[in-house]
This record gives sequence, structure tokens and C-alpha cells, in this order.
Amino acid sequence: MLYNERAEFILQQLQLQSTVKVSELSRQLQVSVDTVRRDLKTMEQGGQIRCVRGGACLPESRVSFSNFTGREIIHSDLKREAARKALTYIKENDVVAMNSGTTNTILAQELANAGLRCTVVTNNYAAIPALMQAPGVRVIAVGGTVDTQERSTYGTLCEEMFSRFYPDVALLSINAVNYKDGYTDFRMDETGVIRLLAAQAKQVVAVMDSSKLGQRSKCRVLAADQVDLLVMDDHVPPEVRDKYRTKGITIL
Repeated sequence: MLYNERAEFILQQLQLQSTVKVSELSRQLQVSVDTVRRDLKTMEQGGQIRCVRGGACLPESRVSFSNFTGREIIHSDLKREAARKALTYIKENDVVAMNSGTTNTILAQELANAGLRCTVVTNNYAAIPALMQAPGVRVIAVGGTVDTQERSTYGTLCEEMFSRFYPDVALLSINAVNYKDGYTDFRMDETGVIRLLAAQAKQVVAVMDSSKLGQRSKCRVLAADQVDLLVMDDHVPPEVRDKYRTKGITIL
């Protein structure tokens, strides 16, 4: 097996889980441990992975702790592609819950342009200006403690207000996913909102760009079986989609 083929296999494994081990790769690729280590070092030098003790992981996402505006710009084309696909799960006159996050902010822009009639309940104050431009969208802004960095609200009051609604669909912007750890996020104040919406909604749809696949963030927020569908852009290889499906995560 050539280096390029081994590198492709390693990257595919990292799209499935947050880390890979040298010993496991050696067995799977049927090459020596030294060969695997050289491959990982070459891939790290090319910026594809990050070597850790005994193995490797994907480079820590540059968006994990950057400010909201920075995250909104990074991978915006992929986020918009995923957002457009997510709109197909909103039916006329649905009650839609949306949490905070840059992907849902872009989704709100696409929803405003789609001409759908629905009610949106959200703590995402960055999304509200776009939603207000859509005459068919009724906006219910959820209050609470204001997070100026995330342009959203959170906390006990926020969750209490959300708990009054039983949405037809919850569209969740989440920071990372892999089949071992499920859905994770670095926004500690947002985890309660995400878990509440997943429990209240008839259908739970995570909306994420493909750069989040195989990543692990700081806090586990949802298990794989708590999300009905994972909507991403079309840059996820079919074989990766198939492997996630066997683990209970359907990527559309």
C-alpha cells in the first residue's frame, strides 16, 4: 500500500473517531509501527493531523475558541450548504426551535430567503435580524442571561422559557461529533439548552459542516441516539456515511 493510500485510510479513521493509535493502524494497514509513525509525522508536517502520544488526532479546530465573527467566516460555504439542506425538514406552519451558533445564524438567513411560513423559537440573537426580514416567520425571542460573545442567551430563565414549547423540529448547531463520543461542544453555557431542545422536540436535527466530523470538543452534550438526523454538506465520503450509519448516526 502506497503512502497516499495509507494517509487516506488514516484520515478516514479520524473522521470516525477523535483519535487513532499507532498500534491499531499498524495492524489495520499491515505495516510496521515505524512506518505508521513516519506516515503520521509526514501528515502532521502537512497540517493534516496532529500527533499525540501513541497516535494522532485531527488538528484542533481553529473555530473552537475563536470569537463568533471568526467562526461565522470559517467554512461559511460548507455551513450554508448544510443549512440549505436542513430547510427541507421544516414544514409549513411548523414550530421550529433553534439554538445559538454560527451555523444556525446562517440557517436563519437561508430560512428568511425561503419564503416558508413557520414560528421560530430561539435564543440566537445573531439570527433574529435575518428572521425579522421574513414576513412569513413569526419570531419568539427567548430571554435569559446575555452572552455577548456568542450573541445569545442562556441560563435558568432561558431554559425555563424554552421548556414551554414542544417544537416540531429542533435545529441544533453543535461544535463536534464522532461515533465514539457522540455530540460535544465547548460552549458550557449552551449545553443545557441543547439537551432541553433535544428532549422537547418531535424531531431533532443536528446541522453541522463536515469539518466538525471526527472532532471532539470539551463537553459531551448528546448521545448518538438523541439526534434523529445529522445534516452536513456533501463533502462526507459515502463510505464514511455508511460507517456512521452502522453506529446509529445518519448523515444526510
